[in-house]
Amino acid sequence: MTAPLPAVEDLRGYTAFLKALPYPAALLTQSPSGLHVLVGNAEFFSFVEDQAANELLDCEDSQRRQRNWRHRAQAMFDSQRRSDRFELEFHDRLGLRAYSCSLTWVEEDDAQPARLVLFTATDRTSERNAESTLRKELMTDSLTSLPNRIGFVEQIEGLAENGRPAASKATYAIIGFDLVRFSRINESLGAMAGDELIITVARRVKSVLRAGDVLARIGGNEFAIFAHVGHGLSEVLQIAERVRKAFEAPIRLSTYLINVEVALGCALAQEDSDDIERLLRQAQAAVKRAKKSGALEVYRANVLREALKRFTLENRLREAIDNGELTMVFQPLINLQTGAVKGFEALTRWEDSVLGQVSPNEFIPVAEESGLIVPLGRWAMCECVQTLADWDRRFGETLPITMNVNLSPVQMVRDNVPRAVEEALRYAGIAGNRLIIELTESALIADPDKTRQLLGALQAMDVTVAMDDFGTGFSNLASLQSLPIDVLKIDRSFVTDMIGDADKIAIVRAIVSLAGALGMETTAEGIETPDMADALRKLGCHFGQGYHFARPLPPQEAFHYWLERSAAPTI
Repeated sequence: MTAPLPAVEDLRGYTAFLKALPYPAALLTQSPSGLHVLVGNAEFFSFVEDQAANELLDCEDSQRRQRNWRHRAQAMFDSQRRSDRFELEFHDRLGLRAYSCSLTWVEEDDAQPARLVLFTATDRTSERNAESTLRKELMTDSLTSLPNRIGFVEQIEGLAENGRPAASKATYAIIGFDLVRFSRINESLGAMAGDELIITVARRVKSVLRAGDVLARIGGNEFAIFAHVGHGLSEVLQIAERVRKAFEAPIRLSTYLINVEVALGCALAQEDSDDIERLLRQAQAAVKRAKKSGALEVYRANVLREALKRFTLENRLREAIDNGELTMVFQPLINLQTGAVKGFEALTRWEDSVLGQVSPNEFIPVAEESGLIVPLGRWAMCECVQTLADWDRRFGETLPITMNVNLSPVQMVRDNVPRAVEEALRYAGIAGNRLIIELTESALIADPDKTRQLLGALQAMDVTVAMDDFGTGFSNLASLQSLPIDVLKIDRSFVTDMIGDADKIAIVRAIVSLAGALGMETTAEGIETPDMADALRKLGCHFGQGYHFARPLPPQEAFHYWLERSAAPTI
C-alpha cells in the first residue's frame, strides 16, 4: 500500500534546500492517483512550462515519452532502480535548450523506506553550443569557409545515400582538382598572395557549380567537388569543362595577372562503393595522373593499386636503407684499345624479404619522389669508395682503376653534393681522381648556373664528371662546351644492333668526333658481342661496358675479375 503524502510542515526543510539550488529541482512522490510534485523551486516550474509549451526534438510519440521527465520519474518509482540520468532537448522562444537530468532517491531514515525522488535539470545549452561551434570549426577550412576533408566526407555521406536510387547503380562522382605550379606562385609572391589565390579559386569554382554540388578544400591547393551525375561520365565532363573555363581569364594578385592552370581527375561511384573516403582517394590518384597528361583523368582500378604499391615500396625502401639491406654490384669498364680494366661502375641492388628482387627501375623513381634518394645516394657514394679502399688493402697497394657512381638529379637539388663527396673520399682515404660522377643530360642542363657551381666544386677535388646517356636528352653544344665535363657515355640505344646499321654507326662516329674536339673521352654502354667491341674500337671509342665483358659483379668477384684481366687483358 502506498504511503500517504507528507504534510506541508514536513517539507519545509526541502523547500529551503530547493530554493537555494540555481537550477531546476523538485521533490517527487507517487500516490495511487499518480506522480506528484511535492515541492519545486521557481526554476523548475519555469522549466516545466517551457517544455510543455514547445516541441520536443524527438518526432515519434514513443521517443517523446522516453525523453519526458514525468515518464522517466514514473518508471523509476515502478522499477525501484537506484538512480536515472537522461538528456532532454526542446525548442523554446530563445532557441534550442539542452538539459542533463537526474533522478535520485531521498533517504529519510533507516527505518522508513525511501518514497521521495529528487529531480534536477542542469542547463547544458552553452556547452552544446560550444561543442557545435567547435565541431563546425573542425570541419571547415578557415581560409575559404568551405568544408575541409573531414567535413566534406561527412557531408557527402548523407548526400550520396539520399541520391542513390534503390536497387540500381550509384549516380554520383567526386571530381578532384589542384592548381598546377601553385608552389612557384607561393614562393615568388609570398604566402599572403598564395592565400588570396586560393580564396579567388574557391569563389570562381563555386560560381560555376550547380545547386546541390558540394565544393571542399581538402588540402593546401587541392579541392574536391561532389556531384550527382545521372548521366554518368558525360555529366562529369560538363562539370570539369565549366571548372576549366572558370580560369580562362587570369587572376589578378596585387599588380600581377596570374594564369591559373588546374589538373582535374574524377572517380565515379560503383554499385558497391559505400566508402566515400576511398572514392576521394581514387579521385586524388586520378588528379596525380592528370598533372602528367594535362587532360581530365578518370580513375581506373589499377591507378590506386599502383599508388598503394609505390607506398609499400617506399616504406620497405626506407627500412632497407635504415637497416643496411641494400647491396652494391660492380660492372667493369674496359679500355677498348688495350683490353685492360679501366674501372667499375657501382650499381645498387635490393632484394627485399617480402617483395623479393626489386629492380632499380622500380625503386629509384620511388626514392626520388619520396626524397629517400638523398640517404640512398650518400650510402652508395660511401659504399663504392669504401669498396675501392678495401681492394687496395687486399692488393697491398693502390689499384690503377677508377670507380663510377651515378648521381640523381633530385639529389643534386636537395643535397649538398660536394660535401657528401668530400666526406666519402676522406673517410675512405681515396683520392678524388679515382672517382667518376655520372650525371644525366637532363640533370646537367636543368639549372646551368647551379650545375656549373657543382661541377666546379667536384673539379676542385679532382673528381671526374661523365655525362650519362648522351644523345638521348636535349643538351646543346653551347652548354656541353661551357661545362667541365670529362667523359661522354654513349647511350646503349645507339650501340645495340649497331652492326649493319649505317645510321647508328654514323651517330656513334659523330659523338666520338665531338668528344675528341672538346677534349673529352668516350664510353660506350651495352656492348654485347665481340663485333660491337671491335667496331667501337675502330671508331675511336675509348672505353666500353656490357655483358660481352661481364655482368655486374659482387665486390669479391669484381676484385678477382680485375686480377685476372690485369694478368691477361683481352677485348
